[in-house]
Amino acid sequence: MVEHDKTLTTEQKALAVNLNDKQYGTFVEIGAGQEVARQFFSAGAAAGTVAKTMSAYDMEVSDAIYGKAGRYVSRERLEQMLEYEYGLLHKRLDTVRPQETLYFSYAATVTAKSYSQKNECHGWIGLRLQLEPGAPASEILMHVRMLDETNREQSEALGILGVNVVYGAFNYSEEPKVFIESLLDNLVNPLGQKRIEIDLIHFSGHQFEDVENRLMNLHLVRSWCCRAVMFDPEGNSEVPMSLLRKKDVLVIRGSFKPPTKVHVDMTEAAMKQFMEEEGVSNDKVCTVAEITMAELDSDIETDDASFLARVDLLNKLGYNVLISDYLRFFRLRSWMRRYTQNRIGIVLSILDFDQLFDTKYYKGLEGGILEAMGKLFSGNTNVYVYPTRRHNQLITLDNVEVEDNVQYLLKHLTSNKLLVPVETWNDENLHISARHIATKIPLGQGDWEQQLPEEIREEIKARCMFGYCELPEK
Repeated sequence: MVEHDKTLTTEQKALAVNLNDKQYGTFVEIGAGQEVARQFFSAGAAAGTVAKTMSAYDMEVSDAIYGKAGRYVSRERLEQMLEYEYGLLHKRLDTVRPQETLYFSYAATVTAKSYSQKNECHGWIGLRLQLEPGAPASEILMHVRMLDETNREQSEALGILGVNVVYGAFNYSEEPKVFIESLLDNLVNPLGQKRIEIDLIHFSGHQFEDVENRLMNLHLVRSWCCRAVMFDPEGNSEVPMSLLRKKDVLVIRGSFKPPTKVHVDMTEAAMKQFMEEEGVSNDKVCTVAEITMAELDSDIETDDASFLARVDLLNKLGYNVLISDYLRFFRLRSWMRRYTQNRIGIVLSILDFDQLFDTKYYKGLEGGILEAMGKLFSGNTNVYVYPTRRHNQLITLDNVEVEDNVQYLLKHLTSNKLLVPVETWNDENLHISARHIATKIPLGQGDWEQQLPEEIREEIKARCMFGYCELPEK
């Protein structure tokens, strides 16, 4: 296994690339200056690496080179840049460079901190390269968010990231997870805060034909490159901003191992009421199923298989899927508010109250449970509460019991219609437990099948998910 050398400085990485006489390519950067190219020039011996650097800032000039694009800071524009520059590199140099040359093109299109507007500081970065002489191209694309406060700092951070991308691609390509772990090298500020967030990555081409990109995006969260990643209903990795921007979001969180009839019932019941909220319309609603990292297994190999199964099954139900490391509910809501100012609805089972109203759950938070609730219900946010049965008694928002010291807090939230009881539910589903079903699936056919939506049941059986093994007929 290739090991990640965390001790290397940015200059050492850039110099190592420059001193490798086989690696040769171009740097094209739109937005935030020519910081990546500058890093390689500053390290010395760049003549051995850099064939060309360029910035096409003017939109007309950019269009004339790469063609029209719907947006200039987009995956579409990045792919146009890589296609054009990599093809041009081969066209101009194939006949004059040594046959063992490994060609590459680095491209970035970003919008950094602006003097004139408070824009989202983000961008698309990509690298197309050969990893063996004469081999077809391999490619890595990623979406980044810049977290520094000034344009100068953001540009510097992008330069460091670019070096990490180029160095990592040539040195860690056999281990894409190690490549991901190296991306934020030298990108932590003196306060210990990361300067860049990477919330989407995509590997493709010759070297990466067997890479499962959903697992690579999960690894972004595991390796602290970001706090959350998203997948659309087709299972494709997507930038959270593109799925959530200006949307009304209804989110249900759980283990979904597997998704059950009660999960569907909870979502549909909450959706009916969510659609009646002021300003919410059908064409703006994004339904999200969220799994926290705490719900994933500690065994990575088992976890990966389970994770992919859960994403596939949730997609079967038409949900977008969110994987986050946010354990507390208010932090999930704050993260979503980053992308949309529209209404947010969160679907909870009354079973979650054991955690939601447990003051120990908020230990370390300066304002404790009051601060947490203030942040959870801050503007345009409702929590829809789904009932359960305990010892054959129906437990709803009206009769749920909490500790004495938070009873008045519960009354405040219900009286102001921040905590809202769902108005309809299927009583037959209230006993269903995904955790209990998970213990029964490996035993083969059984009563658990009736507790799952038909499409989920058939998919589990057809693909032998969650340890399913149909018992032989007697």
